[in-house]
Amino acid sequence: MKYARRGRSSPGTVIYLAALCALFAVQNSAAQPARGADAYPAKPIRLIAPSSPGSGVDIVARMVAQKLTENLGQQVIVDNRSGAGANLGAEIAAKAPPNGYTLFIGTPAHAINSSLYSRLNYDLVRDFAPVSLVSTGQYVVVVPPSLPVKTIRDLIGFARAKPGELRYGSGGPGNATHLAVELFNGMAGISMLHVPYKGSGPALADLIGGQVHLMFANLTAGLPHVKSGRLRALAVTGQRRSPIVPDLPTVSESGLPGYVVTSYYGIFVPAGTPRSIVERLNTEIAKAMQAPDMREHLASEGADPVTSTPEQFAAFIRAEIDKWSKVVKAAKVTHD
Repeated sequence: MKYARRGRSSPGTVIYLAALCALFAVQNSAAQPARGADAYPAKPIRLIAPSSPGSGVDIVARMVAQKLTENLGQQVIVDNRSGAGANLGAEIAAKAPPNGYTLFIGTPAHAINSSLYSRLNYDLVRDFAPVSLVSTGQYVVVVPPSLPVKTIRDLIGFARAKPGELRYGSGGPGNATHLAVELFNGMAGISMLHVPYKGSGPALADLIGGQVHLMFANLTAGLPHVKSGRLRALAVTGQRRSPIVPDLPTVSESGLPGYVVTSYYGIFVPAGTPRSIVERLNTEIAKAMQAPDMREHLASEGADPVTSTPEQFAAFIRAEIDKWSKVVKAAKVTHD
């Protein structure tokens, strides 16, 4: 058997091999984006919760983080950044690199703050890319049993007969529990006196004690007092009745048509985050929120798992900002 003699390659062979290498390099580089997209996430992810540990937003953030950790195969770590009316966490998230490794959980406070504060270091629409809603909740209208009203229609009639005499408590000026009542006042054409507290807990305590006459309380916070008989529930504020109190009507169906106020949590990423990452997160969040244990846990907190496309969530946020800006302006409330 004869073997080819080893020696230097001819110029034509060198050119041919170089062309093959170049072609392979082009094909290989074209495949890189797909493999890069599949590689996300390649390191732990931070989920900023703009509240202290143990709060409602923190509880939901940790539930979401646990499910995303399981689904994505990387640790999702909750980073609590409370302060400045929930603006501190939002500001930190807005300035983070748009690479998918910083998530932010937003609440109604951020839509409200867009008009409540004349100077903010972030813009909810400009600086964030919405990913998905994760849950919605409701408030419950509660009064002491001594107040002679049993329905929303009764309450409106009583307030009209005694303008300015009814006092309502809230978790503080500009808080959702404050502006929910101001929206109610405007739509019903009534006037009730605002008594702000440093948190909803003290407001509920004074409502039970009779120092104020009314509160739009978080559903899970207010219901135990309703069940004990210390408060009377008139209605819930959502678009539909709550599954945990199905016999309780909505405000809209019981005296003030069109009134809807919901609490909600949603996931954002910094603006400029690649669309492929936004879509991946949206898909994984949808899976997480449909898990039976997630649905059960949220139900125990008086919340419903609700997901959306990024576009639906963006439209929802714009509508919320518009709604609350009108309420803030009418109530003449500002924080600077």
